[in-house]
Amino acid sequence: MTTTLSGLIRLTAAQMAVKLRAGEITSVELTQAHLDRIAAVDSTLNAFLHVSAEEALQTAAEVDAIRAAGGTDAEALHRLAGVPIAVKDLIVTKGQPTTAGSKMLEGWMSPYDATVVQKLREARLPILGKTNLDEFAMGSSTEHSAFCVTRNPWDTSRIPGGSGGGSAAAVAAFEAPLALGTDTGGSIRQPGAVTGTVGTKPTYGSVSRYGAIAMASSLDQIGPVARTVEDAALLHELIGGYDPKDSTSLHQEVPAFSTHAAAHDVTGLRIGVIKQLQGEGYQTGVLARFQESLEALRAAGAQIVDVDCPSFDYALGAYYLIMPSEASSNLARYDGVRYGSRVLPEEGPLTMERVMGATRAAGFGEEVKRRIILGTYALSAGYYDAYYGSAQKIRTLIQRDFDAAFEAADVLISPTAPTVAFPLGAKLDDPLAMYLNDVATIPANLAGVPGISVPGGLSEGLPVGIQFLAPSKQDARVYHAGGALEKLLNDDSGVPLWAQVPEVEEAAQ
Repeated sequence: MTTTLSGLIRLTAAQMAVKLRAGEITSVELTQAHLDRIAAVDSTLNAFLHVSAEEALQTAAEVDAIRAAGGTDAEALHRLAGVPIAVKDLIVTKGQPTTAGSKMLEGWMSPYDATVVQKLREARLPILGKTNLDEFAMGSSTEHSAFCVTRNPWDTSRIPGGSGGGSAAAVAAFEAPLALGTDTGGSIRQPGAVTGTVGTKPTYGSVSRYGAIAMASSLDQIGPVARTVEDAALLHELIGGYDPKDSTSLHQEVPAFSTHAAAHDVTGLRIGVIKQLQGEGYQTGVLARFQESLEALRAAGAQIVDVDCPSFDYALGAYYLIMPSEASSNLARYDGVRYGSRVLPEEGPLTMERVMGATRAAGFGEEVKRRIILGTYALSAGYYDAYYGSAQKIRTLIQRDFDAAFEAADVLISPTAPTVAFPLGAKLDDPLAMYLNDVATIPANLAGVPGISVPGGLSEGLPVGIQFLAPSKQDARVYHAGGALEKLLNDDSGVPLWAQVPEVEEAAQ
């Protein structure tokens, strides 16, 4: 594979790391190649809200200097040191704006780093910038950002998924080899599915959420975005682990996920096909690629079993009561007083209540307001038990369904999303249709179990994602199954799906 400056960006992150350690390339060359790519195509894609070229190149130069000097410092460098990365703009980053895709936080500079960002800095990964998202992570298409609409590199007239469409589009378009995302109801996995990238939702609590701007605290989870399962595993190893700053953080050692990603033998692996996550509402092409993936795994020695999770039929409804309820509580802090935007009322007395009303009316977008209203209603007196309380009972049933399913299977499998990427604007006027995009990913968030989406082929020229789910704290299993399917499909086609993305046309000036 070429290692010319333009070819560097088409290596995997693992390949980049090998060449950096061998001295075949420098981190400055690698980082500049990605910055050049961003300059060339991001005016078309709008994957980034902020690019931090100076900081990224400074980190890259530091890595190169340490490697050139040799000795114990060079030997102690992290395996991914010098490999650039992008960060979803929901994760606070000192020295760079953190906006959550909202006018409410436009231009806001965090005084501290999120724990995952601190780990990136300590490992010396150049941070290229912050990626676009649906405002406060509320959306499935990255069309609800207050600043711009991100486009899918496979077809720039289509959505890149959401809410983390910026991170997925950046990785798919070779603007970054790695990215961080957040997954509340599928916002890493669903964008991965429609952009042909790999996205992982770790076990809830296994990656620190400290510094991730909260939408729904019992559901949010930071995770890796990459082009290969191995790359996602390497990034997961870096960002995982206990954090005393996060009250939900698990005391758990971080396994060598990359080793499991390379363990391609699935002989005897019990893979459960979820009855409720296929059929009506799923496109024919998506189901065809799903069946082909099952057959490839079966031929490789996996044991395919059917599992029934009846409570999954109610997951979407439960999620869209629990999530807005928690969001309405978390977003109450944006009041025009403590930090963020402040809008003064145009007339009348200058009271705190009126300032808060003017600020929230101007600072929040339509989708955020919709969910705040829904959540506030569900939590209100007289409705709490009927709505929020009932949804939490469904959540318990979903967790029990997972427990029963994992007695019959080692991992579960489904399509990641029911459709391929749809055209921009196609569902903006129909919130319920938009919410249905997350029907296959939401159960994992409600139960806190890990999941991964890996490319499963193309339908009508657009990527299809295959999702694996595993029991809580058994993230290694999704890397094992995902890595095995990736190898099987790549061996069959000869060319990885991520390498087949069309060239992005530069926007007319």
